[in-house]
Amino acid sequence: MDNAMKSVYDSVLARDPDQPEFHQAVEEVLDSLDPVIEANPEYIDVVRAMVEPERVIQFRVPWYDDDGNLHVNRGFRVQFNSAIGPYKGGLRFHPSVNLSILKFLGFEQVFKNSLTGLPMGGGKGGSDFDPKGKSDSEVKRFCQSFMMELWRHIGADLDVPAGDIGVGGREIGYLFGMYRKLANEFTGVLTGKGRSYGGSRIRPEATGYGLVYFAREMLSTKDKSFDGATVAISGSGNVAQFACEKVIELGGKPVTMSDSSGYIYDPTGIDREKLDWIMDLKNNRRGRMKEYAEHFDGVDYTESKPEPNLNQMWSTKVDVALPCATQNELNGDEAKMLVDGGVTAVAEGANMPCTPDAVDCFLLNGVMFAPGKASNAGGVATSGLEMSQNSIRMSWSREEVDQKLEGIMVNVHKTAHETAERYGMPGNYVAGANIAGFLKVAESTMAQGIL
Repeated sequence: MDNAMKSVYDSVLARDPDQPEFHQAVEEVLDSLDPVIEANPEYIDVVRAMVEPERVIQFRVPWYDDDGNLHVNRGFRVQFNSAIGPYKGGLRFHPSVNLSILKFLGFEQVFKNSLTGLPMGGGKGGSDFDPKGKSDSEVKRFCQSFMMELWRHIGADLDVPAGDIGVGGREIGYLFGMYRKLANEFTGVLTGKGRSYGGSRIRPEATGYGLVYFAREMLSTKDKSFDGATVAISGSGNVAQFACEKVIELGGKPVTMSDSSGYIYDPTGIDREKLDWIMDLKNNRRGRMKEYAEHFDGVDYTESKPEPNLNQMWSTKVDVALPCATQNELNGDEAKMLVDGGVTAVAEGANMPCTPDAVDCFLLNGVMFAPGKASNAGGVATSGLEMSQNSIRMSWSREEVDQKLEGIMVNVHKTAHETAERYGMPGNYVAGANIAGFLKVAESTMAQGIL
């Protein structure tokens, strides 16, 4: 990081000293941009502006539980950058939600959305509300209260939220219903909607499918493929499930999945039948991965241990690793375990699941590494396709949407790969994604005046 970039980073630290996740996201991007600023010194002003959100909205969300008790949560929307289109990014409902996490996610979203080639800016939002253990009625009351404030700050041409952790089809439905009532209009103001009221086919599968499409392209640069490859997947939610499905489809053998309680290792591989069982376990029965080990023979289950214990799942010898759980789930020591096990490629399915030490370990050891802003862009790309379908009042077939998604992810890979080569860092997808995402936003920002 040169002196100009270090000055920007130091100003971020001084202004918001209590936001470590945001600091981490900013540092990763600034580390990549030195050659861009050297070639285009006028862009340093863009960098100074980009690390500050255009708008941050915080509000209270009062709601009553089924026993009539009042609860008050915090709601947020971080509208980070709209230089290339309306703000676009998910809503997260989870007890860990705070401004640092949402600013990190919103900042990442700016670059991710830019890479898709679609006209979308970056934003993120959510609440420290936990939908787990709540009744449908309680979730509905919370969502309606949340939208009573948020609705005045969003719109189809202003800010289009989507789902994220804790916000699935149920929550999107309640949120959209309340928005429609308050705004007295039916527009594509939220994505991830149900098919019956404007949702897109493939949207639930999009992030997982897109991750595997990107990893496939990355492997192909070294004349490798998923066919016959052993794959470690963390998480067992939406992204992990559909990444597993696409890996199976491409001939790979997923051998691990996890949740907050622990992980399973299935040496014979998770096949289509077993994946169906996992989907029923997680989506319908709300069960734990431990039950998989109890149901199928020959499966090992290891309980999670509190930090600083290492997650032994990453000691599994695999060809490809797809971390799909949450931010900073894979540290430098765990990355070394993957390297020692002969891993060829790592692609992030979650947002920033690998710590900086882990990323450095992969790059120093010649492991192909795809940052989430590139490899998990499939979800927001399909959200963008949902926006297009809503705008033209049409619904595309599953095949059409999947084809468009695959095309976008192939182009994201090509852009990141070629940009890294152009700036003298061949194979460095972190630098390629950061630079390519930045350049489009920077050019738009300069053309419009830094506002």
